[in-house]
Amino acid sequence: MMMLKSPTFMDDYFVDQNIDTVFFSLNEGLKVVRKKLGEERYAALVSLSDRMRAHFEADPEDKTEDGLAGRALIHEMEDLLTKRKAKTANDEG
Repeated sequence: MMMLKSPTFMDDYFVDQNIDTVFFSLNEGLKVVRKKLGEERYAALVSLSDRMRAHFEADPEDKTEDGLAGRALIHEMEDLLTKRKAKTANDEG
């Protein structure tokens, strides 16, 4: 959803959704799994979230490189989360 609806995150169906609600949800979700992530990974993800939001706010019309930079940070977050899942699965296996 973040890739498709960035940089404003406005949606015709979810009319109350916007950049504030999306990043609030993202950061609150990270808080919920903070213990599982570990402090180092959690801090890295929050930092990526903050940087991502700044890029999207700098390019609300998706006309500059900031939108692309924000989307690239989504991939970085996915990579951090995917590596954690793989490590956990290997540790348990």
